[in-house]
Amino acid sequence: MNPAIASMLGRYERRSADDHVNALREILQEIALCGLWRAKFFEHAAFYGGTALRVLYGLDRFSEDMDFSLLAPAEAFDLAPYCGAVEEELRAWGFPATVEVKRKTARSAVESAFLKANTRQLLLTIEAGDLASAIHGRRELRIRLEVDTDPPPGFSTETKFLLQPIPFSVKAYDPPSLFAGKMHAVLCREWGTRVKGRDWYDLVWYVGRRTALDLSHLEARMRQSGHYLDDAALDERAFRTLLAQRIEVLDIAAARSEVERFLVDPATVRVWSPGFFREVAQRI
Repeated sequence: MNPAIASMLGRYERRSADDHVNALREILQEIALCGLWRAKFFEHAAFYGGTALRVLYGLDRFSEDMDFSLLAPAEAFDLAPYCGAVEEELRAWGFPATVEVKRKTARSAVESAFLKANTRQLLLTIEAGDLASAIHGRRELRIRLEVDTDPPPGFSTETKFLLQPIPFSVKAYDPPSLFAGKMHAVLCREWGTRVKGRDWYDLVWYVGRRTALDLSHLEARMRQSGHYLDDAALDERAFRTLLAQRIEVLDIAAARSEVERFLVDPATVRVWSPGFFREVAQRI
């Protein structure tokens, strides 16, 4: 095993097959970021979303997908060359994987690709053969990469540095802009039959770290998605009213159930209740 990969694995407690897979997913995510950096992707785009929080800012839950935003709208943006760079980077570190652009079935501003690797092969790569034998031979580890080619205006970025597998830099949304994106998900995501508890977990994480909320960027996101149409600007009072309304209809049990598999300690969400979230909202 490459010594850099062994060092990255050393950050994780790996008691079960799931622990190993979670560790592998994050290592592949960081290697993918390294490949994007080599390909100068971050001259055109910034990293945001839950995985950015996890990898760059220390969010204490696992995250599956990788979300990016162009720095300025570009309808003709082509993700394919960067997929090749990521695939090459992964293979250079010993991980056989494919990264393929997902063909669009409808007009969308989001370019998508999937990073796929055979889970058993990955476990063998990190010398976990005892666990590999218990994994179905066709099981895949999949990571979706998405790029917003028509980002709402008003976000801010900063440069963050990772030291493994080699030192490199990543352009990312700054915390207030990230918080605005998360609040857009909290306020506007369609739940259907399943609440995304990760949104609410991340909300608590931001507030616990006294992160400022970029209200103007949140307004831009809500106007672009059609969730805020008032002539007046979105001010603090209007925002707090919208959040209070969302809390009142939140299915706490469903939110807790959805997020637990991403947590090292699921007990951290036992305190959740409408009263808890009303208190959290007051601290924004």
